[in-house]
Amino acid sequence: MVYSLTGIKRLVTRFLGAALLVTLATGAHAQSKKVRVAFGDVLSTETVSMVIALERAKARGVDYEITFFSKEELAIQAVINGQADLGVGTPYSIIQKSKAPMRILFQGTRLVFFPVVDSKFKTWKDLEGQPFTFHARGTGTEAIGNIIAKREGIKFGDRSYVPGSENRAIGMLKGQIKATILDLANKNQLMAKATPGQFTILPGVSNPASDETLFAGMEWIKSHEAQADIIVAEFYKLWNEMSSNPGIIDQERVKYNLMMDQPKEVLVGVTDFYKVSVKEGIYSPIGGGVDVAKSDFEFYTEAGQMQGSAASLKVEDFWYLSPLDKARKAAGK
Repeated sequence: MVYSLTGIKRLVTRFLGAALLVTLATGAHAQSKKVRVAFGDVLSTETVSMVIALERAKARGVDYEITFFSKEELAIQAVINGQADLGVGTPYSIIQKSKAPMRILFQGTRLVFFPVVDSKFKTWKDLEGQPFTFHARGTGTEAIGNIIAKREGIKFGDRSYVPGSENRAIGMLKGQIKATILDLANKNQLMAKATPGQFTILPGVSNPASDETLFAGMEWIKSHEAQADIIVAEFYKLWNEMSSNPGIIDQERVKYNLMMDQPKEVLVGVTDFYKVSVKEGIYSPIGGGVDVAKSDFEFYTEAGQMQGSAASLKVEDFWYLSPLDKARKAAGK
């Protein structure tokens, strides 16, 4: 997810103490020797795969700790400030606007989201001048909305912001929200709970861009190349295993004792979530690369979240591909 210039100004002035801090202790080594990971989200079905990849890296000698922040922008700021080594998010616009020496290492998830509207809206044209609700200002859901509005030749009415697909889905059920964009899991839950014909799913974007990525400051990457290589290799390996066997995530979740405090109804749905997510292309086994970066440039410049033409942007200014190239070579790909 990316941010507007106003969001970046706010980001710089906010203190990390505003974040909801939940630290996973992962070993007995001194804190300074652990890889510090800043995560702008909570441990959930959608994000547990990333923690599993980190656990696998830990088994290879790369100890880590995660700090979960209440907002993604705070996680990105932690990396900028040197208070974290790795971050999870999408820092494209911040890298471009602030010239922060950060680079993306791996594409974790893609922006596979679904526009869901009240059934009184039959097509996108019906949403001309109508209110629309997004996750947050300048984020991926708003980028998708901007692209669709441009494609359809319409302008939305008042824009409102409700963080969390689950919260927007609840708002839809209560009739408080008439049009929004939801992730796969909450779209499915909403449609299952809705009365027949209550909502309509409108066409989205055809080429999803990167959503959550693994990124780091270049100073840390250069001074910890071996650690970066191992972490990216484990992400790449797990994403490819997931592609052929989505059930691996729940198997590894149990192995590493993750999410054990979650309700049974959440845990029983982990494998089904990954089966559908892999099929929908949320978790791509490619992991990133030149073509992925260029596709992202096209998406985010069209959405107005990055400046200039996509063709003028250089992959090396946003990505550091050496660890991923090594992972592919080791896998024989």
